[in-house]
Amino acid sequence: MSIIKNKSFAFAVRIVNLNKHLIEVKKEYIMSKQLIRSGTAVGALVREAQNPESIKDFIHKLAIAQKECDESMYWLELLKTTNYLTDIEFDSMHFDATELLKMIKSAISTSKKKLSL
Repeated sequence: MSIIKNKSFAFAVRIVNLNKHLIEVKKEYIMSKQLIRSGTAVGALVREAQNPESIKDFIHKLAIAQKECDESMYWLELLKTTNYLTDIEFDSMHFDATELLKMIKSAISTSKKKLSL
């Protein structure tokens, strides 16, 4: 779980820095606000999942983190398509989001298997 915790925190830091760039350089305020909300929520939910009330609560928190990560990918795709992000900026951020999403899905899957034992 600490790998997901570290990666989700690093992703949030990158999102915050990207948000600064979008606001200061690109003068984009609407989509960047949505991206910072969803992108930083992933790490907060992963952190919250570390102190679950039950295994079901753990799965639930990670499931919400999964949705927020996927939403972040949507905003990144929209920012790229509308030319607020270069291909290089997008590829780097999208790669991190995809990797994080796979890790969260795997943790959920593993936890569900343990729950059914």
